[in-house]
Amino acid sequence: MARPKLNLEKIKKELPTMNDYIDNHYGVQGTPEREEFNAKALAFYYGELIKEKRKEKHLTQEELAQQIGKNRAYIARIEQGKTDLQLSNFMQIINALGLSLQLK
Repeated sequence: MARPKLNLEKIKKELPTMNDYIDNHYGVQGTPEREEFNAKALAFYYGELIKEKRKEKHLTQEELAQQIGKNRAYIARIEQGKTDLQLSNFMQIINALGLSLQLK
């Protein structure tokens, strides 16, 4: 039995893009709902980066927190994307992890 041919152009036109999905669920760019979504997505992303680098350095949350003068719960909230990370704290964390920030 022959397999049916897929019309990829038709499929591409009918399937929504990820941007369409985000627009429908969180509002279009510039709306308060979309800005909140973007902020939460960035917080999650930075938290994941910090957690990954911390684990590469074989540091516990407690050890990292001690290095920057914060408590373990603060590091946990950052890694979970549940807190707004101030630039000064971010700089302390990346320095403690032996990383650097490059601006382009």
